[in-house]
Amino acid sequence: MNKPGMTLIVKTIVRISTSLILLYGVYIVAYGQLTPGGGFPGGVIIGAAFILLCLAFGKEVALKKMSTASASILDSAGALIFLGVALLGYIWGTFFLNFFPNKGIPFHLWTAGIIPLCNIGIGLKVSVCLFGAFIALVLFRVAKKEN
Repeated sequence: MNKPGMTLIVKTIVRISTSLILLYGVYIVAYGQLTPGGGFPGGVIIGAAFILLCLAFGKEVALKKMSTASASILDSAGALIFLGVALLGYIWGTFFLNFFPNKGIPFHLWTAGIIPLCNIGIGLKVSVCLFGAFIALVLFRVAKKEN
């Protein structure tokens, strides 16, 4: 009986490397204001880790790791974080105004103002939307049957 997904070797490598890919994606999101990167590239890396799970183990395993309900919640949370940061700046006078008091200390993570919060919101949104688009393409594909 064939199990969904790829060979044992591929599954083992994916099982090991997925956590490292997720960790790297979170690093890119967290330190995007200090290094090249940010919410979008970090979100793409995190979404690619879930796509790799789907390719290696099958869509059932990937959907157990991130169900459609949790994907919808994370997608909405990313949008609300980004919108909340924008509106909090608007309360203090300007849309997307930096409202944190300590800012501009070189090489310190939480002195970049609102940029890390925006990166987190964008990272959540991009990673979940990328994975959702891939799952939609997998679920709604048109398969040709060979006779």
